[in-house]
Amino acid sequence: MVIKSVLFSFIFPPPPSLVVWGLTVTSFLILANAFLSEIRGKHLNYSKFWNANPSAEKQVKLSSKAGMLLLYTPAFLAGLASFWVFPHQGLRFTILQSAVTLHYFKRVFEVLFIHKYSGGMTLESAIPITLSYFLSAVTMVYSQHLTKGFPEPPINLFYPGIVLFLVGIIGNFYHHYLLSKLRGKGEKEYKIPKGTTMYLVGRSYSTRKWYLSKFEDFPKHVKAVIPFVF
Repeated sequence: MVIKSVLFSFIFPPPPSLVVWGLTVTSFLILANAFLSEIRGKHLNYSKFWNANPSAEKQVKLSSKAGMLLLYTPAFLAGLASFWVFPHQGLRFTILQSAVTLHYFKRVFEVLFIHKYSGGMTLESAIPITLSYFLSAVTMVYSQHLTKGFPEPPINLFYPGIVLFLVGIIGNFYHHYLLSKLRGKGEKEYKIPKGTTMYLVGRSYSTRKWYLSKFEDFPKHVKAVIPFVF
């Protein structure tokens, strides 16, 4: 009860909706399945790991650019459509809609104009990732819609949240831009990430392990997720 009381001091209580619960459970199951697959060494077949599993040779393959567009476009369109489905819902709701839409627009923009691809992606891996992003976007927007009329939480994190979102999305875009500059025109081989916080972390355990296996000069002090720790 204490934890519940603390949480509800700065977030809205979950709306009583079977749709929201269904979307949440579905998203959780997709993520749990992906997590267990990673533990078993069965990686999703895209980016560096697009041909990591022997079964990938028999699956439908997409180019990396086409696959990434498939991943992000439905979620972007869901955010965009929410302005038409739920118009004039107040400032808080409009900011959420804008954040969701801007995030996935940035992703689509990066796929088209920033990233340089060399690998591929299997359709079997693309489908659960696409569903996860799409359901996440829909769940956030619909849940916020259902809180209309709810009393505001005692602790207002609205403006700190906006600042945190902007810092995150700008920082993410900047690092993606730096990564895109590692490859020259026509180059397709992978390079060791360099610049700003990429000197501290390698994004994930599997990604760091992959870099260590491919590059003898990969700096050992660069950890996976938590700088200097893990």
